[in-house]
Amino acid sequence: MELEKEIQQPRFQNQFQKLILNIVFTANWLDLRQIQLLKPYDVSPQQYNILRILRGQHPKAATVSLLTERMLDKSSNASRLVEKLRVKKLLEREECPEDRRAVNVKITDKGLELLKKLDPLIGEVEKSMHMITEDEAKAFNDFLDQLRD
Repeated sequence: MELEKEIQQPRFQNQFQKLILNIVFTANWLDLRQIQLLKPYDVSPQQYNILRILRGQHPKAATVSLLTERMLDKSSNASRLVEKLRVKKLLEREECPEDRRAVNVKITDKGLELLKKLDPLIGEVEKSMHMITEDEAKAFNDFLDQLRD
């Protein structure tokens, strides 16, 4: 559906304003879809992101600062997210022997099992983009990378 209809705004100052609003609206739309998929598993998109980062590090540990650097949502508090996931037994944290101020974090088997369940669900979101080709997706990615430069 066209952005104009979605937000009930018949015109924009220019195409750049519409582009910004369209990117923000679409990002929020995708985020809501992800929230709805993850809700039955009691995991937020930010927690899911932490688990995916840790799976990529597995079997090595990651520091909270590494998680912060790699998180998609830079406004999230990684320490708070790690603690919530620890309580759910999806990850373990331990003091770093080399630097007592640092905390090492590792995904647990339970966390890995949860990701195995979630991967196909998140894959369904990707499949919902079937109306664009792989080349068009690459062009979008290149454009968005260029926009952030």
